[in-house]
Amino acid sequence: MNRFGYWLGILLVGVMLAGCVKSQSMTRPGDPLIEVARNPRQWTGIAVAADERIFVNFPRWSDDVPISVGELLPSGKVLPFPTETWNSWTVGMDPKSRFVCVQSVYIDGDNHLWVLDAGNPKFAGVIEGAPKLVKIDIESAQVTDIFRFGPPLLGPNSYLNDVRIDTGRQVAYLTDSGEGGLVVVDLRQIVARRVLADHPSTRAEGVTLTIGGKPWLRPDGSVPQVNADGLALDRQGDYLYYQALSGRNLYRIATDWLRRTDITVEQLAGQVEWLAESGAADGLLCGRDGRIYISALEDNAIKVFDPATRSVSQWIQDERLVWPDSFAQGPAGFIYVTISQIHLLPHPPQSYRIYKFAAP
Repeated sequence: MNRFGYWLGILLVGVMLAGCVKSQSMTRPGDPLIEVARNPRQWTGIAVAADERIFVNFPRWSDDVPISVGELLPSGKVLPFPTETWNSWTVGMDPKSRFVCVQSVYIDGDNHLWVLDAGNPKFAGVIEGAPKLVKIDIESAQVTDIFRFGPPLLGPNSYLNDVRIDTGRQVAYLTDSGEGGLVVVDLRQIVARRVLADHPSTRAEGVTLTIGGKPWLRPDGSVPQVNADGLALDRQGDYLYYQALSGRNLYRIATDWLRRTDITVEQLAGQVEWLAESGAADGLLCGRDGRIYISALEDNAIKVFDPATRSVSQWIQDERLVWPDSFAQGPAGFIYVTISQIHLLPHPPQSYRIYKFAAP
Protein backbone atom coordinates (compact mmCIF):
# COMPACT_ATOMS: atom_id res chain seq x y z
CA MET A 1 0.00 0.00 0.00
CA ASN A 2 1.35 3.43 -0.88
CA ARG A 3 1.16 6.40 1.43
CA PHE A 4 -1.93 7.83 -0.34
CA GLY A 5 -3.74 4.54 -0.03
CA TYR A 6 -2.88 4.33 3.65
CA TRP A 7 -4.27 7.80 4.37
CA LEU A 8 -7.38 7.25 2.26
CA GLY A 9 -8.16 3.99 4.00
CA ILE A 10 -7.74 5.50 7.43
CA LEU A 11 -9.80 8.56 6.65
CA LEU A 12 -12.61 6.57 5.07
CA VAL A 13 -13.14 4.42 8.12
CA GLY A 14 -12.84 7.48 10.32
CA VAL A 15 -10.69 5.74 12.89
CA MET A 16 -9.04 8.11 15.34
CA LEU A 17 -8.17 8.23 18.95
CA ALA A 18 -11.22 9.65 20.69
CA GLY A 19 -10.75 12.84 22.64
CA CYS A 20 -7.63 14.12 20.87
CA VAL A 21 -7.61 17.88 20.66
CA LYS A 22 -5.54 20.43 18.84
CA SER A 23 -3.03 22.12 21.07
CA GLN A 24 -4.15 25.44 22.47
CA SER A 25 -0.68 26.71 23.22
CA MET A 26 -0.05 28.45 26.50
CA THR A 27 3.22 29.79 25.10
CA ARG A 28 4.11 33.32 26.12
CA PRO A 29 6.76 35.60 24.65
CA GLY A 30 10.10 34.26 25.78
CA ASP A 31 8.52 30.99 26.96
CA PRO A 32 11.01 28.12 26.40
CA LEU A 33 8.20 25.55 26.08
CA ILE A 34 5.96 25.39 23.02
CA GLU A 35 2.90 23.20 23.39
CA VAL A 36 2.54 20.82 20.46
CA ALA A 37 -0.46 18.68 21.44
CA ARG A 38 -2.53 17.39 24.33
CA ASN A 39 -4.52 14.22 24.83
CA PRO A 40 -6.76 12.71 27.54
CA ARG A 41 -4.91 9.41 27.25
CA GLN A 42 -1.43 8.66 28.46
CA TRP A 43 1.41 8.62 25.97
CA THR A 44 5.02 7.82 26.76
CA GLY A 45 7.14 7.59 23.61
CA ILE A 46 7.58 10.02 20.74
CA ALA A 47 9.46 9.93 17.43
CA VAL A 48 9.86 12.68 14.84
CA ALA A 49 10.62 11.81 11.22
CA ALA A 50 12.74 13.72 8.71
CA ASP A 51 9.63 15.38 7.26
CA GLU A 52 8.38 16.43 10.74
CA ARG A 53 5.78 13.65 10.95
CA ILE A 54 5.26 12.80 14.62
CA PHE A 55 4.58 9.32 16.00
CA VAL A 56 3.50 8.52 19.56
CA ASN A 57 2.68 5.45 21.59
CA PHE A 58 0.25 4.65 24.39
CA PRO A 59 1.34 1.85 26.78
CA ARG A 60 -1.28 -0.67 27.81
CA TRP A 61 -1.23 0.12 31.51
CA SER A 62 -5.03 0.02 31.79
CA ASP A 63 -8.00 -1.49 29.97
CA ASP A 64 -8.76 1.83 28.27
CA VAL A 65 -6.13 2.01 25.51
CA PRO A 66 -7.82 2.40 22.10
CA ILE A 67 -4.56 2.25 20.11
CA SER A 68 -0.92 1.53 20.83
CA VAL A 69 0.94 3.44 18.10
CA GLY A 70 -0.33 6.41 16.15
CA GLU A 71 0.64 9.31 13.96
CA LEU A 72 -0.04 12.68 15.55
CA LEU A 73 -1.54 15.05 13.01
CA PRO A 74 -1.20 18.85 13.10
CA SER A 75 -4.89 18.97 14.05
CA GLY A 76 -4.13 17.02 17.25
CA LYS A 77 -5.83 13.82 16.08
CA VAL A 78 -3.94 10.56 16.42
CA LEU A 79 -4.45 7.96 13.69
CA PRO A 80 -3.51 4.30 14.27
CA PHE A 81 -0.22 3.38 12.59
CA PRO A 82 0.71 1.43 10.57
CA THR A 83 -2.75 -0.20 10.42
CA GLU A 84 -5.84 -0.75 12.51
CA THR A 85 -5.05 -4.46 12.70
CA TRP A 86 -1.68 -3.87 14.34
CA ASN A 87 -3.49 -1.75 16.93
CA SER A 88 -6.38 -4.14 17.56
CA TRP A 89 -4.99 -6.57 20.15
CA THR A 90 -7.24 -7.72 22.97
CA VAL A 91 -6.71 -10.43 25.56
CA GLY A 92 -6.76 -13.84 23.93
CA MET A 93 -5.63 -12.69 20.49
CA ASP A 94 -2.39 -13.88 18.90
CA PRO A 95 0.15 -11.22 19.93
CA LYS A 96 2.72 -11.90 17.24
CA SER A 97 1.36 -9.47 14.65
CA ARG A 98 -0.35 -6.98 16.93
CA PHE A 99 0.93 -4.42 19.40
CA VAL A 100 0.32 -5.56 22.97
CA CYS A 101 2.03 -3.04 25.26
CA VAL A 102 4.18 -0.53 23.40
CA GLN A 103 6.57 1.50 25.51
CA SER A 104 8.75 3.32 22.97
CA VAL A 105 8.95 4.50 19.40
CA TYR A 106 12.13 5.66 17.64
CA ILE A 107 13.12 7.05 14.23
CA ASP A 108 16.51 5.80 13.06
CA GLY A 109 19.09 7.47 10.83
CA ASP A 110 17.43 6.06 7.72
CA ASN A 111 14.02 7.49 8.69
CA HIS A 112 12.45 4.17 9.64
CA LEU A 113 10.13 3.88 12.62
CA TRP A 114 10.98 1.30 15.27
CA VAL A 115 8.33 0.21 17.77
CA LEU A 116 9.33 -1.51 21.01
CA ASP A 117 6.59 -3.75 22.38
CA ALA A 118 7.30 -4.84 25.96
CA GLY A 119 4.54 -7.45 25.71
CA ASN A 120 3.77 -7.00 29.41
CA PRO A 121 0.36 -5.28 29.68
CA LYS A 122 -0.44 -3.69 33.05
CA PHE A 123 2.88 -5.11 34.32
CA ALA A 124 1.06 -8.39 34.89
CA GLY A 125 3.78 -10.50 33.30
CA VAL A 126 5.25 -11.08 29.87
CA ILE A 127 2.85 -12.68 27.39
CA GLU A 128 4.47 -15.40 25.31
CA GLY A 129 5.12 -14.19 21.76
CA ALA A 130 4.34 -10.55 22.57
CA PRO A 131 7.77 -8.87 23.18
CA LYS A 132 9.12 -7.62 19.89
CA LEU A 133 10.91 -4.85 18.04
CA VAL A 134 9.07 -3.83 14.89
CA LYS A 135 10.61 -1.89 11.98
CA ILE A 136 8.22 0.11 9.78
CA ASP A 137 8.69 1.95 6.48
CA ILE A 138 6.77 5.14 7.24
CA GLU A 139 6.24 6.09 3.58
CA SER A 140 4.43 2.86 2.72
CA ALA A 141 3.22 2.09 6.25
CA GLN A 142 4.56 -1.43 5.81
CA VAL A 143 6.19 -3.55 8.50
CA THR A 144 9.56 -4.62 7.08
CA ASP A 145 11.12 -6.54 10.01
CA ILE A 146 10.08 -8.04 13.33
CA PHE A 147 12.61 -9.11 15.95
CA ARG A 148 11.09 -11.28 18.67
CA PHE A 149 12.27 -11.87 22.23
CA GLY A 150 11.53 -14.55 24.78
CA PRO A 151 13.14 -16.82 27.40
CA PRO A 152 15.90 -17.10 28.43
CA LEU A 153 16.71 -13.59 27.19
CA LEU A 154 13.67 -12.21 29.03
CA GLY A 155 12.33 -13.15 32.43
CA PRO A 156 8.64 -13.29 33.41
CA ASN A 157 8.75 -9.72 34.76
CA SER A 158 10.88 -8.19 32.02
CA TYR A 159 9.73 -4.89 30.59
CA LEU A 160 11.58 -3.76 27.47
CA ASN A 161 11.56 -0.02 27.89
CA ASP A 162 13.66 2.01 25.46
CA VAL A 163 15.47 1.47 22.17
CA ARG A 164 18.25 3.06 20.12
CA ILE A 165 19.38 1.93 16.68
CA ASP A 166 22.88 2.14 15.22
CA THR A 167 22.00 2.03 11.52
CA GLY A 168 25.62 1.90 10.33
CA ARG A 169 26.52 -1.14 12.40
CA GLN A 170 22.99 -2.55 12.32
CA VAL A 171 22.72 -2.99 16.07
CA ALA A 172 19.83 -2.24 18.41
CA TYR A 173 20.24 -1.43 22.10
CA LEU A 174 17.36 -1.94 24.56
CA THR A 175 16.80 -1.49 28.28
CA ASP A 176 14.88 -3.91 30.48
CA SER A 177 13.40 -1.84 33.29
CA GLY A 178 11.55 -4.81 34.77
CA GLU A 179 14.39 -7.20 35.53
CA GLY A 180 17.36 -4.94 34.87
CA GLY A 181 20.04 -5.15 32.19
CA LEU A 182 20.62 -4.19 28.59
CA VAL A 183 19.76 -6.16 25.46
CA VAL A 184 22.04 -5.96 22.43
CA VAL A 185 20.55 -7.10 19.12
CA ASP A 186 22.62 -7.87 16.02
CA LEU A 187 20.05 -6.95 13.40
CA ARG A 188 21.94 -8.66 10.58
CA GLN A 189 22.42 -12.03 12.24
CA ILE A 190 19.18 -11.73 14.27
CA VAL A 191 20.96 -12.57 17.49
CA ALA A 192 20.13 -10.93 20.83
CA ARG A 193 22.21 -11.01 24.03
CA ARG A 194 21.45 -9.84 27.54
CA VAL A 195 24.32 -7.96 29.19
CA LEU A 196 25.08 -6.19 32.49
CA ALA A 197 22.00 -7.84 33.99
CA ASP A 198 23.48 -7.91 37.50
CA HIS A 199 25.58 -4.76 37.29
CA PRO A 200 24.71 -1.90 39.69
CA SER A 201 24.48 0.52 36.76
CA THR A 202 21.40 -1.24 35.37
CA ARG A 203 19.70 -1.81 38.72
CA ALA A 204 17.40 0.39 40.76
CA GLU A 205 19.23 2.17 43.57
CA GLY A 206 16.69 1.61 46.34
CA VAL A 207 15.72 5.28 46.50
CA THR A 208 12.32 6.85 47.09
CA LEU A 209 11.69 9.51 44.47
CA THR A 210 9.98 12.75 45.44
CA ILE A 211 7.85 14.07 42.61
CA GLY A 212 5.51 17.03 42.91
CA GLY A 213 6.56 17.39 46.53
CA LYS A 214 5.37 13.89 47.49
CA PRO A 215 7.08 10.50 47.68
CA TRP A 216 6.28 8.33 44.68
CA LEU A 217 4.55 5.25 46.07
CA ARG A 218 2.38 2.44 44.79
CA PRO A 219 -1.27 2.31 45.94
CA ASP A 220 -0.24 -0.24 48.57
CA GLY A 221 2.37 2.15 49.97
CA SER A 222 5.42 0.29 48.65
CA VAL A 223 8.22 2.09 46.82
CA PRO A 224 8.52 1.41 43.06
CA GLN A 225 11.95 0.23 42.00
CA VAL A 226 12.40 0.60 38.26
CA ASN A 227 15.66 -0.61 36.74
CA ALA A 228 17.52 0.51 33.58
CA ASP A 229 15.13 2.79 31.73
CA GLY A 230 16.37 5.83 29.79
CA LEU A 231 18.77 5.27 26.91
CA ALA A 232 20.82 7.51 24.62
CA LEU A 233 23.27 6.68 21.83
CA ASP A 234 25.85 9.28 20.85
CA ARG A 235 25.93 10.63 17.31
CA GLN A 236 28.75 8.31 16.23
CA GLY A 237 27.24 5.26 17.88
CA ASP A 238 30.35 4.85 20.03
CA TYR A 239 28.84 5.32 23.50
CA LEU A 240 25.59 4.18 25.07
CA TYR A 241 24.28 6.26 27.98
CA TYR A 242 21.73 4.87 30.43
CA GLN A 243 20.41 4.97 33.98
CA ALA A 244 17.81 3.39 36.22
CA LEU A 245 14.59 5.33 36.73
CA SER A 246 14.70 4.59 40.47
CA GLY A 247 18.15 6.09 40.74
CA ARG A 248 20.07 9.31 40.36
CA ASN A 249 23.27 8.28 38.58
CA LEU A 250 24.15 8.41 34.89
CA TYR A 251 26.40 5.78 33.27
CA ARG A 252 27.82 4.98 29.87
CA ILE A 253 29.75 2.23 28.14
CA ALA A 254 31.61 2.12 24.83
CA THR A 255 29.44 0.18 22.41
CA ASP A 256 32.46 -1.68 21.06
CA TRP A 257 32.48 -3.61 24.34
CA LEU A 258 28.75 -4.31 24.14
CA ARG A 259 29.13 -5.81 20.67
CA ARG A 260 31.97 -8.13 21.65
CA THR A 261 31.14 -11.74 22.41
CA ASP A 262 34.66 -12.83 23.40
CA ILE A 263 34.81 -11.22 26.84
CA THR A 264 33.72 -12.28 30.28
CA VAL A 265 30.97 -10.77 32.40
CA GLU A 266 33.64 -9.31 34.66
CA GLN A 267 35.56 -7.75 31.77
CA LEU A 268 32.42 -6.09 30.45
CA ALA A 269 31.49 -4.80 33.89
CA GLY A 270 34.91 -3.18 34.12
CA GLN A 271 34.15 -1.00 31.11
CA VAL A 272 31.11 0.75 32.63
CA GLU A 273 31.78 4.42 33.39
CA TRP A 274 30.00 6.34 36.13
CA LEU A 275 29.52 9.86 34.79
CA ALA A 276 27.57 12.06 37.19
CA GLU A 277 24.84 12.32 39.76
CA SER A 278 22.17 13.40 37.30
CA GLY A 279 19.05 13.11 39.43
CA ALA A 280 16.11 10.80 38.75
CA ALA A 281 15.36 10.52 35.04
CA ASP A 282 13.00 8.70 32.73
CA GLY A 283 14.06 9.62 29.19
CA LEU A 284 17.49 10.44 27.75
CA LEU A 285 18.45 11.88 24.38
CA CYS A 286 21.74 12.63 22.69
CA GLY A 287 21.12 15.90 20.85
CA ARG A 288 22.81 17.01 17.69
CA ASP A 289 25.06 19.17 19.85
CA GLY A 290 26.46 15.97 21.42
CA ARG A 291 25.02 16.70 24.84
CA ILE A 292 22.73 14.33 26.74
CA TYR A 293 19.28 15.67 27.59
CA ILE A 294 17.80 14.30 30.81
CA SER A 295 14.15 14.32 31.90
CA ALA A 296 14.51 15.41 35.53
CA LEU A 297 11.46 13.93 37.25
CA GLU A 298 11.99 15.31 40.72
CA ASP A 299 12.71 18.84 39.51
CA ASN A 300 10.03 19.31 36.81
CA ALA A 301 12.96 20.08 34.58
CA ILE A 302 15.13 19.28 31.60
CA LYS A 303 18.80 18.86 32.44
CA VAL A 304 21.82 18.60 30.17
CA PHE A 305 24.95 16.48 30.62
CA ASP A 306 28.03 17.72 28.76
CA PRO A 307 30.39 14.81 27.97
CA ALA A 308 33.27 17.25 27.44
CA THR A 309 33.13 18.62 30.97
CA ARG A 310 31.38 15.68 32.70
CA SER A 311 28.95 18.19 34.22
CA VAL A 312 25.17 18.36 34.61
CA SER A 313 23.30 21.64 34.34
CA GLN A 314 19.63 22.58 34.38
CA TRP A 315 18.32 23.85 31.07
CA ILE A 316 14.57 24.34 31.68
CA GLN A 317 12.61 24.17 34.92
CA ASP A 318 8.85 24.55 34.61
CA GLU A 319 5.85 23.27 36.57
CA ARG A 320 4.29 22.14 33.27
CA LEU A 321 6.97 19.45 33.01
CA VAL A 322 4.91 16.99 35.05
CA TRP A 323 6.93 13.80 34.70
CA PRO A 324 8.76 14.55 31.43
CA ASP A 325 9.12 11.17 29.79
CA SER A 326 10.58 10.63 26.31
CA PHE A 327 12.50 12.87 23.93
CA ALA A 328 12.87 13.15 20.16
CA GLN A 329 14.70 15.76 18.10
CA GLY A 330 13.07 17.00 14.91
CA PRO A 331 14.77 18.06 11.67
CA ALA A 332 14.42 21.74 12.53
CA GLY A 333 16.42 21.19 15.73
CA PHE A 334 13.58 21.42 18.25
CA ILE A 335 13.53 18.75 20.95
CA TYR A 336 10.12 17.24 21.74
CA VAL A 337 9.17 15.79 25.12
CA THR A 338 6.11 13.87 26.27
CA ILE A 339 4.46 14.57 29.62
CA SER A 340 3.21 11.27 31.08
CA GLN A 341 2.21 12.17 34.68
CA ILE A 342 2.92 8.63 35.88
CA HIS A 343 2.91 9.62 39.55
CA LEU A 344 -0.63 11.02 39.19
CA LEU A 345 -2.25 7.90 37.73
CA PRO A 346 -4.99 6.89 37.29
CA HIS A 347 -6.65 10.31 37.20
CA PRO A 348 -4.27 13.22 36.63
CA PRO A 349 -5.89 16.65 36.95
CA GLN A 350 -5.02 17.70 33.41
CA SER A 351 -4.57 16.14 30.00
CA TYR A 352 -1.26 14.76 28.78
CA ARG A 353 0.90 17.16 26.80
CA ILE A 354 3.74 17.23 24.31
CA TYR A 355 6.07 20.22 24.35
CA LYS A 356 9.00 21.19 22.23
CA PHE A 357 11.90 23.46 23.07
CA ALA A 358 14.98 24.82 21.38
CA ALA A 359 18.32 23.17 22.13
CA PRO A 360 20.86 25.33 23.97
